Amino acid sequence: MQGSINTTAEGTINLAQEEAHGHHEEHPDHRMFGILVFLCAESMLFLGLFVAYITFRLVATEWPPEGTPELEILLPGINSLILISSSFVIHKADTSAKQNDSKGVLTWFGITAIMGAIFLLGQGYEYANLEFSLRENLFASTFYVLTGFHGLHVFVGLLLMLAVLWRNRDPQHYSSENHFGIEAVELYWHFVDVIWIILFILLYLW
Repeated sequence: MQGSINTTAEGTINLAQEEAHGHHEEHPDHRMFGILVFLCAESMLFLGLFVAYITFRLVATEWPPEGTPELEILLPGINSLILISSSFVIHKADTSAKQNDSKGVLTWFGITAIMGAIFLLGQGYEYANLEFSLRENLFASTFYVLTGFHGLHVFVGLLLMLAVLWRNRDPQHYSSENHFGIEAVELYWHFVDVIWIILFILLYLW
């Protein structure tokens, strides 16, 4: 009788496991699709800001308005090189994860986070030395809104990197089979870089 009960219990467990496995297969992983939808939504926000800036510039008789000090190019240019280069660095972290190299993930994500922090410090230094304020004129307002909104996204990216680094304390957390967190943060960071390239062209070069 005891053997019959054990056999029945084992059969029930196996059936439950098979059902759970089948249930998992019926619901594929759509997390990356969700990230793409989120980035599309963020793109629409930035697109609205870009269109507003371009419209202001095209209808203005003089842009920037008379009396507005010229923007410094050297520091933002260096900042841009740092941020764009960080996209190549963070990709190395993704490659390391796919090779089951947790130390590589730690190294490359750490370097990327430092580069992002340097970018924000550079932007903060630029703000501190600008000769116009947020309420100076329309150009000044749009400049602060565009760069500030982008800076907020860079800061969020740094927080996401810190979350990945925290989870990477367990060498088994990310692997060639499971590295969604790394891919998601990498994709977000590439998005931040592309937005900055557009901003740099609009604000500093155009």
